[in-house]
Amino acid sequence: MAAKISYTSDFKENAVQLSYDRKNVNDASRELDISPKLLSKWRTVYRKFENGSFPGRGRKRVYYEDRRIFELEKELLQSQLKLEILKKGINFIGQGKHALYNYIHENKHLYPIGMMCEVLGASTSTYNLWTQKPVSKSEARVSLLKESITSVFYEFKQHYGAVRITRELHKQGFSISEGQVSFYMNQLGLRSKFKKKRKVTTDSKHNLYTSPNMLNRQFKTDKPSKIWVSDITYIQIEKRFLYLTVIIDLYDRKVVGWNIGSALSSKTTTLPAWKMAIQNRKVKDGLIFHSDRGVQYANKLFTTTLDASKCVRSMSRKGDSLDNAVSESFFNSLKRELIYIQPRLLTPGEIRIEINDYIENWYNKKRRHAALNYRSIEEFNAEE
Repeated sequence: MAAKISYTSDFKENAVQLSYDRKNVNDASRELDISPKLLSKWRTVYRKFENGSFPGRGRKRVYYEDRRIFELEKELLQSQLKLEILKKGINFIGQGKHALYNYIHENKHLYPIGMMCEVLGASTSTYNLWTQKPVSKSEARVSLLKESITSVFYEFKQHYGAVRITRELHKQGFSISEGQVSFYMNQLGLRSKFKKKRKVTTDSKHNLYTSPNMLNRQFKTDKPSKIWVSDITYIQIEKRFLYLTVIIDLYDRKVVGWNIGSALSSKTTTLPAWKMAIQNRKVKDGLIFHSDRGVQYANKLFTTTLDASKCVRSMSRKGDSLDNAVSESFFNSLKRELIYIQPRLLTPGEIRIEINDYIENWYNKKRRHAALNYRSIEEFNAEE
């Protein structure tokens, strides 16, 4: 008995195409040395399934369009899976071999190991060796440090640089230098947000009395409510601006008073900020209140308010922003850490919520201040 001949899928499809080029099935079958009956059978199948006619042994015939849709859906599912792997694992790519392979190992029940290695640029064979080889104490320590640095960086909304992250790690019990943190941050690709220039809002072109610079850039004091500094900045929102006024106590750098107004009058800037400040912290006789020469600070309504509390008025020299450097620094931080990172211009309601959260929950409580030896305001006051 002659052995049954097995034809490949490509041969069958090419045979059908050849049969359409010849005069009839018999001519094509003689040329291919197959039976006309078999070729006719292939043609019948091809008319029904076209390119899906000959899928191979053990595979079900499907209409070509159905198979293509299936393949596209499969490709889409794989792409979505790869994107999911990348989003979850991207932070581990720069953290070293141990951190990356540990992430792959912990997620092997969720994703194929080969796919994770491909997406994250890891070697499958090296991963297999890693699972068999114990991690050294040195590698484990470096991996832990990198994971902790990354955790602190994102916990504090990408605002912290190496110095503040180092102080936070010291608080958590790590022994590490600023240089090491900076080195690992570079490896991990962690960069704190950049700052932009701010627009000047001071209107000093007036004939009102301006006080001398009593502060004279002495930005440290030994007691609360001894020196307060204040300034105003603009915040751009949808179609217009709002104006943020702050009052800061130089003792602990706490924002004791603030207000957001829609205009630059004293009633919408300095007066409500002052009202909040005296509610939050008791005013002492002789308190130095320092500001720029803006009309909001120099007008009679506000100066009378300060005089009633027996404050000593102090103003920066004309055009010298360094005379009020602490307020300037606060606004730089606020815009760098909050305003400039917004994906769009916020509404008035949204910006009020964001600024309230930034000042009351972040700046006054958690943020580490260089002037306080990188302690938070709460830590500083608890230790004094």
